[in-house]
Amino acid sequence: MPEQPTPSGQARGGGRRRSATFQGLPEHLGELVDELLAAIGPTENRDQVGAILATAVALALDHPSRLDLKITNAALAEMTEAFRVFAPYRHVPKVTMFGSARTRPEDPLYAQARTLAARLAAEGWMVVTGAGPGIMAAGLEGAGREHSFGINIRLPFEQGASPHIAEDPKLVEMKYFFTRKLMLMKESAGYAVLPGGFGTQDEAFELLTLVQTGKADPAPIVLVDVPGGTYWRSWQRFVDEELVADGLVSAGDRALYRITDSVEDAVAELLGFYRNYHSRRFVGSRLVLRVRRAPDDRQLAELSAQFADIADASGLQRSEPLPIERSEGDHLELERVVFRFDRIHQGRLRELIDALNATLPAEPDRARLPTL
Repeated sequence: MPEQPTPSGQARGGGRRRSATFQGLPEHLGELVDELLAAIGPTENRDQVGAILATAVALALDHPSRLDLKITNAALAEMTEAFRVFAPYRHVPKVTMFGSARTRPEDPLYAQARTLAARLAAEGWMVVTGAGPGIMAAGLEGAGREHSFGINIRLPFEQGASPHIAEDPKLVEMKYFFTRKLMLMKESAGYAVLPGGFGTQDEAFELLTLVQTGKADPAPIVLVDVPGGTYWRSWQRFVDEELVADGLVSAGDRALYRITDSVEDAVAELLGFYRNYHSRRFVGSRLVLRVRRAPDDRQLAELSAQFADIADASGLQRSEPLPIERSEGDHLELERVVFRFDRIHQGRLRELIDALNATLPAEPDRARLPTL
């Protein structure tokens, strides 16, 4: 395979007007790609658009099979459509709900999912589901069309999208599970997983893997059952006795999720994650945690001591926006806690976020929404 083609000599967000050089492409083809960019006209992130075009040319040069091309074409088309659907709602916090397509409307679990979705919609969140029957339909029903997105998978043995989202402009139809999972996870600020089969377990473990490895930003993950239900408690025993006990999962990774059989506790977990914490960003070796209000001197000293195991000797520090953040206008209104994170212990990072949230006094009359 040729080297991943990227435009050389171009800056983030646009770069030079013309380059005529794309790594991995012959010069004459790089010039043609550059001419196509010029014909498209001014665009944001010109370097990335050029890299996409160059990747397509490099793929053709590698003489792929027709199946390879069909997979690439369909995946890119599905993502393009999903990006378009979500774009007008990027500023609205969303929760993705996972669960079984086989759950019947008369099942108490269906009612639990519907109530959870309705409560979150009332707090200003939108609900994203796989758009099928069962738990997905319950989530869409509870949230209502105005607050719902559906990412449907086309399967030969199931009907189309749930009537709660069918023919809605916020419905996306997809052929591939991997593109569907990407969109179910990419756009949301929180996740609720209810009992389900292989598909639900696949989604839950992939979500936990992304957060555990730092490939996804920290986010609240709540595993929801009905009162007295044993599904997630049994799952927890498997994690403890087979994964943690054998060293396959760190005990600290249990901080990445919460198990509950209460709708109110689930809502509190999802909303409470953004009580003070807003977002994160790496700048070189430093991790920037953006918060609504940074800890005072006493709190910062206590947090530095408590979380010394995941930071270097300089500990946690308050900071003004760093130069690159200022140049990009990246949430300059927020305060910051900065430290050199080891990038490994994501469970401990979640505990630090919880501790930062606890430093902000409660505001019982005002729900906290993530400002995306």
